[in-house]
Amino acid sequence: MMHFPKELPCEAILNSIGDGVFTVDLAWNITYFNAAASRITRIPAHAAIGRKCWEVFRSSICDGACALRRSLEQQKPIANKSIFIIRPDGKKIPISISAAPLHNDLGTVIGGVETFRDLSDIALMRRTLTGTYTFEDIVGKSKALTKIFAILPQIAKNPATVLLCGESGTGKELFAKAIHNLSSRKSGPLISVNCGALPANLLESELFGYKAGAFTDAKKDKPGRFQLAEGGTIFLDEIGDIPLSLQVKLLRVLQEKTFEPLGATRSISADVRIIAATNKNLMDQVKAERFRLDLYYRLNVVQLELPPLRERLEDLPLLIDHFIQRLNLLQNKDIQGVSEDVLALLMRCDYPGNIRELENILEYAFILCNTGFIQAEHLPEYLQPRQPVTSLSSAHVSMTMEEIKCQAVLQALERNHGKKMQTCQELEISKDTLRRMLKRCQPTSFSYSPKQTQKKP
Repeated sequence: MMHFPKELPCEAILNSIGDGVFTVDLAWNITYFNAAASRITRIPAHAAIGRKCWEVFRSSICDGACALRRSLEQQKPIANKSIFIIRPDGKKIPISISAAPLHNDLGTVIGGVETFRDLSDIALMRRTLTGTYTFEDIVGKSKALTKIFAILPQIAKNPATVLLCGESGTGKELFAKAIHNLSSRKSGPLISVNCGALPANLLESELFGYKAGAFTDAKKDKPGRFQLAEGGTIFLDEIGDIPLSLQVKLLRVLQEKTFEPLGATRSISADVRIIAATNKNLMDQVKAERFRLDLYYRLNVVQLELPPLRERLEDLPLLIDHFIQRLNLLQNKDIQGVSEDVLALLMRCDYPGNIRELENILEYAFILCNTGFIQAEHLPEYLQPRQPVTSLSSAHVSMTMEEIKCQAVLQALERNHGKKMQTCQELEISKDTLRRMLKRCQPTSFSYSPKQTQKKP
């Protein structure tokens, strides 16, 4: 027969629940902060207690619409109000809050209590299903992305045609969705077409539609993608693959805002904003006479060059956390993150497939990793370390400590193709330290050549 304690400690009960709970006194100083509150806000309880609640949460209602203040003024609870808070790392977290006055044994109000629930997983699933992404959903804080973020709202509000350039896998479709959802056309449709995935003989009918009887199997009218995008945005991905015969028709849409379906006898107006994307150099295509110069200039009103992942490796930890959170939600797992060894391995990759490649790596790791942290053995074979990271090779045995340091620096420089900033990030040293070490590592100091580190058998 099981025996239960007559009374559980209040603090133990509050720390066992999944919702965040905190209390404040009448001066708005935090007096209690449970374990879930620390987990959601990423702020330890000892760092939160004693501070003003608005200093800790920095929420969307701390500037005058505080639910807890209104609850105390009206002397009644407030339930299920959706807001967002800002964590110390700057990330906005959607939460649902409930607030109520806090009384002592005599019934006197001595402060307030608020509970809050993290809605990040629900918000992520909703965005995944609906595609309603904004630029805040684009993960990264690198200088290259910050420059784009600074002008993206203005670009979205302007009806001008946008050309997104960048390597495959850099997130061009995500940027297109963000531009559409920040524009005045956000209530209209966003229609995507991959111009490189459709044969030339089908692409014209897909873009512009056709009338019944236009060809043998045309039994009834079919609207094209431009007609379906009326009042919204059409995203033309891989625009560099569109055949020359269709480029003339697309030029007419851009110039006159009209098009003709196959078999039609009159034009249809096109109230559509065009966002195009390519992983090719269109000017090179123009020189090779595979792309019309006049169409290039019509498309290139606003051009955004999306940086490859290898040029924004400082965003890698944020991207890893984002994909792990998403994969945990989709696969119902509880992977905590990646180990330090795995992070070091991922930081050394060149990522020819960019963000898509990183996502695939983590998805593969999720297959082999069931819980805890992703380890090196969970990574694809081509990322597996060839020797233990902590072990020294036999070539190091007869070398001085200074020579070992020099060899490590030169090898890191070679791995990063001579890029000193990436070398500093990998070694976690400053540019001044790298410069001093390279100055000491002259060829006269010891006979090391990066291409001769491994002897042939």
